Amino acid sequence: MPAIADLKIKIFADGADLDSLISLYARPYIRGFTTNPTLMRKANIPNYEQFAHTVLARIKDRPVSFEVFADDFDEMEAQAMIIAGWGPNVNVKIPVSNTRKEFAGKLIEKLCARGVPINVTAVFTLAQVRQISRVLNPEVPAIVSVFAGRIADTGVDPVPVMKEALSILSHLPKAELLWASPREVLNIFQADSAGCHIITVSSEVLAKLKDVGKDLTEFSLETVKMFHRDAASAEYSIQISVLTGSTRTA
Repeated sequence: MPAIADLKIKIFADGADLDSLISLYARPYIRGFTTNPTLMRKANIPNYEQFAHTVLARIKDRPVSFEVFADDFDEMEAQAMIIAGWGPNVNVKIPVSNTRKEFAGKLIEKLCARGVPINVTAVFTLAQVRQISRVLNPEVPAIVSVFAGRIADTGVDPVPVMKEALSILSHLPKAELLWASPREVLNIFQADSAGCHIITVSSEVLAKLKDVGKDLTEFSLETVKMFHRDAASAEYSIQISVLTGSTRTA
């Protein structure tokens, strides 16, 4: 049976709920954190910068990724430099392109030249990984976030994609490949087996880690008991007619 202790991959928590982030910070197997504007909006965060400073005041010794949200590359650069100044454990998330499909390569190259640790996000294709690999600085830490979960949503097996992405980045000693948007606990073990350095996981999936290594026969019995308990609680009944014509309630 699989075991969390056997994993080589680093598990990052993905989210924007402060209480959840602080609770997960207490778990030693959570090695870092990521968030994005969409998650923050869903969490009703009213002030982006204030939220970031609150998080970083509590989480000082593990990497945290915060994303730029401009669409113009010059404005992205200005935001990136501000975000980078929030703390030594910050990775600045840069989308692989802007909304006009323009590759963010020049911006990535500029930030790497300044020594800014970045997290290139919203990556879906191997062509994008190749573009990114050409502009990263081998001396500067960087994360390349490939959205394997969303790739799988299209019916494509992401495992070969991630293995090839790892090969493309292999000449960059400080670049780490991140499996983004996992849908289930199995993805953590798939990412580990593929050789990914990091996987970022939602709190909903992290909650299922308690079942890793669980005896499947016992899990089956628990499920049967759950169905029975819930049917009884709902007081469901079915009228069953027998051959004698009598009726009883089940």
